[in-house]
Amino acid sequence: MDNALTVLKASADPSRLRILALLHYGELAVSDLTRILRQSQPRVSRHLKILVDAGLVERHKEGAWVFFRLAEGELADILRRMLDVLVPADDPTLCGDLARLKDVQAERVSRANAYFADHAQEWDQVRSLYISEREVEEAIIRHLLARPVENLLDIGTGTGRILEVLGPHVVRAVGIDTSQEMLKIARTRLEAAELRNVQVRMGDMYALNGASIYDAVVIHQVLHYAEEPQAAIAEAARVLRPEGRLLVADFAPHDKEFLREEHAHRRLGFSDRQVIEWMEAAGLSARVVEHLQGSELTVTLWLGEKNKD
Repeated sequence: MDNALTVLKASADPSRLRILALLHYGELAVSDLTRILRQSQPRVSRHLKILVDAGLVERHKEGAWVFFRLAEGELADILRRMLDVLVPADDPTLCGDLARLKDVQAERVSRANAYFADHAQEWDQVRSLYISEREVEEAIIRHLLARPVENLLDIGTGTGRILEVLGPHVVRAVGIDTSQEMLKIARTRLEAAELRNVQVRMGDMYALNGASIYDAVVIHQVLHYAEEPQAAIAEAARVLRPEGRLLVADFAPHDKEFLREEHAHRRLGFSDRQVIEWMEAAGLSARVVEHLQGSELTVTLWLGEKNKD
């Protein structure tokens, strides 16, 4: 009874109900919520503390930033259903909040795309500042090609380097990216390597074409740019064949805040538990396969295998 009263009291406020409705659409930082709600940071933080204390919202800290999302579990499922009924998508207040949420997200996407366009020519050098890219590539080959790969998908292919590395070892490979500048470089690189079994195209990692068509998917140094990394993993798992494998290579948690400010990183790395939980939620059997320690940052490789139907 006490728990039920705590939950009801916590949500019985217009601002907190708006926060819950916004978090229903994805994870947000305090700065995002202050812009969307048009309220002061102390006021938003106070509302968030009440929601966290009630078990309705979870928080996690990444460097100088704090992100919030709806809590997981049975209570969250009930809360989501309640929000669908009590705060319908056509509610005028929510419509205004969602419009501002889209503006916030669009600004981040625009900033990231501008960075990609400005740094397309030097992208490989940027990615190898902290650990030898060759070491990462050898680890990817070692773990992903332990079994034959027929159809490969490279999500966020960038300059096409992973396709160049894996292309000679697979039957067919596709790389997708949202940056036209990146794809221009990738096509040039792959043509020079005479990899006729490989192609690149524009694509959205949250809305991949087809279903159950790949037996291997790679997400290499892309997840830390993702607005919704869990959704990206779920979508990658969706297009895997039964017993197909997803390999994620990205940074372990770190405190290099300048990567967010100067290089458009959305996340400062990922814990093993976090990525494994996301993979398992997407129907994959997951494990850490290797930690690659660099001079300042560690690159981790996680491997998930899709369960049989």
